[in-house]
Amino acid sequence: MESGAGKHWTEEEVKALLSVWSEKNIRKQLHGTLRNKGIFIYIAKRLQELGVCRDWKQCRAKYKNLKYEYRTVKYAHNSGDATKTMKFFHDLDAILRYEPVTQLAAEENGRCSVTEAQLNTSPTTESTQ
Repeated sequence: MESGAGKHWTEEEVKALLSVWSEKNIRKQLHGTLRNKGIFIYIAKRLQELGVCRDWKQCRAKYKNLKYEYRTVKYAHNSGDATKTMKFFHDLDAILRYEPVTQLAAEENGRCSVTEAQLNTSPTTESTQ
């Protein structure tokens, strides 16, 4: 399943990416990490083991595109528009629904910041403690 730069991702390639992405240690490393080249190099190596030849930049671009498309569809569904769909939505939902959504707090100077408490808590953990 060789693929060069500029080639579209096949369904099998996307499924392989999602299977690697769904691993708990990968999800943990990707969440909140800005400099993630090393993680995507690792993902590209894992994909090669699965027969998918993509470099880390292609993996990162596909990750970002899938995440953006998922959030767009999720927002549309939450707004009452169930007509917007995407392939692999349920797979992505299973991966991304456990990502805590950071809440921004407005400061006096107009900038937004995230407090450490907001990063470490979610509605589900607060209600169980």
